[in-house]
Amino acid sequence: MDDRHARLRRRPPDPRRRPVAGHRALSSRAFDRLVDDAVASLPRGLLDYLDNVEVTVEDVPPRDALEDGQEVVLLGLYQGVPQTERGWDAPMLPDRITIFRRPLELRARSREDLAELVRETVVHEIAHHFGIDDDRLDDLGWA
Repeated sequence: MDDRHARLRRRPPDPRRRPVAGHRALSSRAFDRLVDDAVASLPRGLLDYLDNVEVTVEDVPPRDALEDGQEVVLLGLYQGVPQTERGWDAPMLPDRITIFRRPLELRARSREDLAELVRETVVHEIAHHFGIDDDRLDDLGWA
């Protein structure tokens, strides 16, 4: 049967783009505010040491963000040179922390849960900026 509207040929919806469960922020601005609030909730002394880092939000992680063979859903991604590995003389591009909206919304069950997941993800990625790896974060209960 030929369907002139291509209804039979549509691919299933990409769950990375449209969560079927979880809690959605009211808008992308509302989600951005959750990220801003998470950064602002960090101790002032810690924020003073953030250096040359930008925090951004994207809907979904890029397909090539994971290493070969990994089957993990990324909630956030740190890209840059951790402070513990920086030289004193070389200028550097800003580090980038990206928070991925849709995977976080998929995991959340309420607005409060979403806010807490965003905060945990922000803390996790900022820890990478300071040179704390996943093993140490696991020891601290943040991985």
